[in-house]
Amino acid sequence: MDISAYHLLSKIDSPADLRRLNIDQLDELSGELRRYIIEVLAENPGHFGSSLGTVDLTIALHYVFNTPYDKIVWDVGHQAYGHKILTGRRDAFPTLRKLGGLSGFPNPQESEYDAFIAGHASNSISAALGMAIASQLKNEARKVVAVIGDGSMSGGLAFEGLNNATANPNNLLIILNDNNMAIDRPVGGFSESLVKITTSRTYNSIRFKLYSFLRKRGVIKDAGKGYILRFNNALKSLLTKQHNAFEGFNIRYFGPINGHNIKGLIKVLDDIKNMQGPKLLHVLTTKGKGFEPAENDATVWHAPGKFNPETGERIVADCNNQPPLYQDVFGHTLVELARQNEKIVGITPAMPTGCSMCLLMKEMPERTFDVGIAEGHAVTFSAGLAKEGWMPFCNIYSSFMQRAYDNLIHDAALQNLDMVLCLDRAGLVGDDGATHHGALDLAYLRCIPNITIASPLNEIDLRNLMFTASQPGNGVFTIRYPRGRGELKDWRKPLKIIPTGKGCRLKEGKNIAVVSIGPIGNAAAAAIKKAKENGIDAAHYDMIFLKPIDEELLHEIGKNFQRIITIENGTILGGLGSAVMEFMADNSYHPKIQRIGIPDKFIPHGSIAELHRLCGMDVESIVEQLKVANLI
Repeated sequence: MDISAYHLLSKIDSPADLRRLNIDQLDELSGELRRYIIEVLAENPGHFGSSLGTVDLTIALHYVFNTPYDKIVWDVGHQAYGHKILTGRRDAFPTLRKLGGLSGFPNPQESEYDAFIAGHASNSISAALGMAIASQLKNEARKVVAVIGDGSMSGGLAFEGLNNATANPNNLLIILNDNNMAIDRPVGGFSESLVKITTSRTYNSIRFKLYSFLRKRGVIKDAGKGYILRFNNALKSLLTKQHNAFEGFNIRYFGPINGHNIKGLIKVLDDIKNMQGPKLLHVLTTKGKGFEPAENDATVWHAPGKFNPETGERIVADCNNQPPLYQDVFGHTLVELARQNEKIVGITPAMPTGCSMCLLMKEMPERTFDVGIAEGHAVTFSAGLAKEGWMPFCNIYSSFMQRAYDNLIHDAALQNLDMVLCLDRAGLVGDDGATHHGALDLAYLRCIPNITIASPLNEIDLRNLMFTASQPGNGVFTIRYPRGRGELKDWRKPLKIIPTGKGCRLKEGKNIAVVSIGPIGNAAAAAIKKAKENGIDAAHYDMIFLKPIDEELLHEIGKNFQRIITIENGTILGGLGSAVMEFMADNSYHPKIQRIGIPDKFIPHGSIAELHRLCGMDVESIVEQLKVANLI
């Protein structure tokens, strides 16, 4: 890629270089930055529309603030590709999301310009507030900015941060990147004029003089900062005949303003950056700005895969002769079950397309609920539905389920409510990396009472587990399955009940017992078949359920085998391997046990095949483990 074709961008190796540009050059730089993002992501897919929408805002922020001394905390992080390019990672940008390359999200280990890790939503305000107060405690002049948007404001943590923002002295600036979230309606030209007035030094001088005048005359008696904020918000409400939620938190609110007018953004940021106290700037942007197909279909172009940068045509692989995605099996089966059972409802925290609940949403919109990026609420909302006799199917990505752990324990399991928790993207997910891997769910769920934990070997088992889970009396029934495609093309089989807590022996053998759970068992089966060529005769057991685990099968294994290998697409600490070891110890069996799974560390980004190999979970690695075990 010839970076010299980008006249201005090729000269930007840091924000210091950006700040040396004339302000009239910034629109040209914006065009080049968008073109570079489009050119790279057309060949190396990533999160597309969000970062295109924040290009102008990113330039303005780095132009006004003295980064990296001043801190910019990005929420979610897929808004931050432009930020990465402008902060010394331009030439490395084509390695984005590849093994050994740049992360798709901000990561302080990657760059000093990345103030805080951001793979999950809604953490920016809390983290930035902590940084802002830390600066106050150290008497530093550092500015701290939280950039939140792209749906993140719907998360409860964001409101917890807002609620706490005025509790202690700080000068935090929150920027709400509103790409059609409808948090506060734009009010046209008058609103733009109001922003120019209320952010100006003249207005603020007059406001303070009016406040002082009224206080001297006894009209205002409280001199606290909270009262000053309430006075300011009351004055603005009087002028505009409007009030908004942010002012209810006693946070000074400015906006909404055009997030694509770089000069206007710089003017406002310059005016408000030194104002005392927490403040929020509401910026309106267009997701996918500068690329018409993305502007017209933000959902598809959030992460579109490869595409033609000239025509906008997406390059979609021919999947007609391939097994389906697990998420699509879930989506179609849920519709099938909901047709049979009028009590079934679907709940998703802002992932209807990602988990294929959009299929139920299209057919039965009144029985499908997208609750926004609010996983804790999704679980407790589902528990409320279950308490009143409905059968909720709550679908959450495994990594994001971590955010609702207390809700699951306190609101669902404690009451032993009948509900189905479907954990999509369980195990290693690939190029989204450590923030998105579903590595921990088997371990963190296994210790909770009143929970069933199951994982299907294939698509047929997924359907049957969903059917089993929909029956009354099962309590909280968890089904985990991975990102990507399954194994079977012919998967639409009649539904049947799988007895809870019962696994199965897939293959008899003499030398070694291989115990697996979930679709990673298919890699185990292939490895066992390959090892047979080397004279290793391994039995294979698919546990299906981690909890309750099939003790009858484990007794069979304990009595007949001295060598056991456990295989799971999850952390080896606390998951299937740990459960098998505990059972063997508790029942006085003493086999040699080798555990294969995700090691006790955060796994980087890369393709799923690369990461499986890295963790010793691919077919070749399992064969080698079988050879080693056979020699013990």
